[in-house]
Amino acid sequence: MGIQKLGTEYEASPQEHVRRQVAEYEASQGKRANTMKGLPIVVVTMRGARSGKVRKVPLMRVEHDGTYVAVASQGGAPSHPQWYHNLLAHPEVRVQDGAEVVAARARVVTGEERVQWWERAVAAFPTYADYQRRTDREIPVFLLEPTGV
Repeated sequence: MGIQKLGTEYEASPQEHVRRQVAEYEASQGKRANTMKGLPIVVVTMRGARSGKVRKVPLMRVEHDGTYVAVASQGGAPSHPQWYHNLLAHPEVRVQDGAEVVAARARVVTGEERVQWWERAVAAFPTYADYQRRTDREIPVFLLEPTGV
């Protein structure tokens, strides 16, 4: 299902702080509610793996040469965040970075490519290194590569 077919059946997060942040971020084109832990965020729109409904999540802003990164850290929890499964099932996403919205395709990176992007992610949000130390799982790193669609 392409990015154009994400549709409008949006189901907001069950977490109130996420709902509020996404709503305020979008309403202000990223001028408000644009940080977490003092660092910039983007809002990623995706389709739910099970529900098929549109989901939106604020994620730390990690960007390099027009490609964004989604780090499935879950704060170092032993399991992946729900959105991890969404990106595997439906990799077509939209990334809102301030007023700019970019269509992208998500893919998990591994090996040397993961090492390079992990370093960029930790440079943007150093706490990711702490999260990795808290868990036995290797925290997945997705590239959100612009599709031009």
